[in-house]
Amino acid sequence: MNDNQAYKSGFISIIGRPNVGKSTFLNRVIGQKIAIMSDKPQTTRNKVQGVLTENNAQMIFIDTPGIHKPKHKLGDFMVRSAINALREVDVILFMVNAVEGIGRGDEYIIEKLEGIKTPIFLVVNKIDEVHPDELLPLIEKYKEKLDFKAIVPISALQGNNIETLLAAIKEELPEGPQYYPADQVTDHPERFIISELIREKALHLTREEVPHSIAVVIDSIKKMEGKETVHVMATIIVERSSQKGIIIGKQGSMLKEIGQRARQDIELLLGSKVFLELWVKVQKDWRNKASVLRDYGFREDEY
Repeated sequence: MNDNQAYKSGFISIIGRPNVGKSTFLNRVIGQKIAIMSDKPQTTRNKVQGVLTENNAQMIFIDTPGIHKPKHKLGDFMVRSAINALREVDVILFMVNAVEGIGRGDEYIIEKLEGIKTPIFLVVNKIDEVHPDELLPLIEKYKEKLDFKAIVPISALQGNNIETLLAAIKEELPEGPQYYPADQVTDHPERFIISELIREKALHLTREEVPHSIAVVIDSIKKMEGKETVHVMATIIVERSSQKGIIIGKQGSMLKEIGQRARQDIELLLGSKVFLELWVKVQKDWRNKASVLRDYGFREDEY
């Protein structure tokens, strides 16, 4: 770092309706998987903080749950969490989907952004999926609705224009301290990321059969005696017995597949061999029970 160059740091909130690619973007920027990805909406439940440290700046990204119309207490929590993330950040990235155009969810978010003094960037994602001629009319529509500090079209999947966006963000950051060690990429404990990796595999493999009524609780993580292996015990929570049957699968085949796929990601995260033991438990209507939500880590007092 140049001694004459001031160190910059700050917090960047990523907001947008479900499935616009917020988690894909975060993982691309950080360079490893810390946010789970699914083509189902409402995958992200808690605010995920990713930390990018460069030689003259540190950017702390907050990936929020997608804005959607709540259908249960968990949904209420998710939307409140996303809106609250707009407070006390240095830059807001409003991410939209180039393929789908402006939707009612975008209109709702724009309403929430009106009057906010924080610099707001319009980030048009998935440009690799549309013809360039389609981009300009879409951008013009958004410009009519809000005065954006910058507009950056990107492909989070392909990496197009990511560096341009990061440079623009850095320009807006104030001088500040390095909040996290240079090698730290998230403020979430490993326990949280492991539970999210397991939940991602369950979502991918069960597709439409099991909606977002899945939670994962890590029961224990410990080094196996005399071995370079970490023993992880986790419980997958579902709302109905029929869902339990789907998660377990015929002769345990689905649970085994979930475990095998999750174990590979967990080994990459921990840098060691992992023995993963999964259980499935029915907790009826857990998404509507405040006390159960708290037990599963959805703590409103953190926001």
